[in-house]
Amino acid sequence: MSVPRRRKIVLLVALVATLALLCCGGSVTALLVGGLTDEGDKLNVAMGCGKGGPVDPDSKLPRVRPYGATQMRNAAIIINVGADLKMPPRAWVIAVATAMQESRLTNLGNLGARNDHDSLGLFQQRPSSGWGTPAQVMDPTYAATKFYQKLQTIPGWDKMALTEAAQKVQISAYPDAYAKHEPLATQIVNQLADGAANAVGSSLAMVCASAGQIAASGWTNPVNAVVGSGFRSASRPDHQGVDLIIGKYAPIAAAASGIVSMVKCDEDHKGRRTCNTDGYPGKGGCGWMVEIQHAGNVMTRYCHMVQRPFVREGQEVTAGEIIGRVGSSGNSSGPHLHYEVHLNNDRSSAGAIDPVQFMRQQGAMLGGAG
Repeated sequence: MSVPRRRKIVLLVALVATLALLCCGGSVTALLVGGLTDEGDKLNVAMGCGKGGPVDPDSKLPRVRPYGATQMRNAAIIINVGADLKMPPRAWVIAVATAMQESRLTNLGNLGARNDHDSLGLFQQRPSSGWGTPAQVMDPTYAATKFYQKLQTIPGWDKMALTEAAQKVQISAYPDAYAKHEPLATQIVNQLADGAANAVGSSLAMVCASAGQIAASGWTNPVNAVVGSGFRSASRPDHQGVDLIIGKYAPIAAAASGIVSMVKCDEDHKGRRTCNTDGYPGKGGCGWMVEIQHAGNVMTRYCHMVQRPFVREGQEVTAGEIIGRVGSSGNSSGPHLHYEVHLNNDRSSAGAIDPVQFMRQQGAMLGGAG
């Protein structure tokens, strides 16, 4: 009996999803947020957590759109310099993202009237500001070395949001411009350094980030808990996130740096805001909830908190910062964190994606997986 076309499509999607859930140690082809390879809309991401080390910049390099061969070679040089200087992989992501913003990974010379003062090279460093001679800052290895050396002087740089760390080095007129490059910089580091953006960001050990640790991608688990009800399962097709099962009052961490865009007691089906008491199935509403907007127009949602969250709207938070505590408010059958991930800052169901797959791609596996 032949398989209907629609079922074939469903089976193919299921196969891709299964491949995307493979654990660290192999190599998978997964659908990712951001750039594309020359092979189409899939990006082959090594999941070795950096153990294989950076690739040789002079070897044949993978391509990540919109960047060409020369630009990818410059990214590889930036990563290799970071490794040579014993900088952890979070620094590589920051450096690559910075060069993406400053020069599109192009070793820019003097642009004449279009030049920003005397800015030159991958990082648009200015000789008049003490970065070196024009010839020096036009050398990608020298320019990357100077960037990392300045980054090292900034206390707590590895715990900062990428855009803050980059700005403290660059002193740019556009301090918020770096954040949008973080997702694609993460992919580039993974491509060129054996999945190093999945490793613990502040460590030289190159081991996969586990629960409670922040990956070089800048992401971490919101709670160390098993995954209960999944994303849009057969029994709950309208479930736009996953339930992370853990006891009441367990701390909830921001999954990545960002800006708190919503804090509220979500109304139940009867229009009541009764979030300071335990809810029940069918009550409706998220209870006490928080939404955070992250780099790359990604939004995360945290529901069913036991009390008013610890953050306020408009507040900047860093990855791992405690934003509230687990509870059972709203439409809930027991203590757990309902966690959602949305693309394009679309807080509707249309923007929701599977948090398990997304977090695995960031090296911050849900459910305690390593």
